[in-house]
Amino acid sequence: ATAALAAPAIAQSNPKVTWRLASSFPKSLDTIYGGAEVFSKMLSEATDGNFQVQVFAAGELVPGLQAADATTAGTVEACHTVAYYYWGKDPTWALGAAVPFSLNARGINAWHYHGGGIDLFNEFLATQGLFGLPGGNTGVQMGGWFRKEINTVAD
Repeated sequence: ATAALAAPAIAQSNPKVTWRLASSFPKSLDTIYGGAEVFSKMLSEATDGNFQVQVFAAGELVPGLQAADATTAGTVEACHTVAYYYWGKDPTWALGAAVPFSLNARGINAWHYHGGGIDLFNEFLATQGLFGLPGGNTGVQMGGWFRKEINTVAD
């Protein structure tokens, strides 16, 4: 003999979740910092207030350039940063952001969304204990990253 078992359907409310998000940006950079605030507001609205993200500006919880490290360490649950801030640790970080002399904003978006860029970057981020979501695009970085100041053509 066989029996079919089922648990009764009981209506349950969604749990309340609150995360802290460390931003690499000060509040004075309202266009960039404001992106994290918009994300927080939209997530709260989409979950009827059950998922709250508290956004903290650079320096409020951790220094701005340590936001990803704080997320990996579990100091905060999320961060809002730019991947190239961490390229000194591993050049692979540069896959997640615009770098000097690279693609423009449209090219980066095409690579991220249609060329597998997001998936490739998340493969790397998994080795860092992180998962990334694109949160904006500032376009190609003008100029370059140099170890010493450039003052003359000879430099």
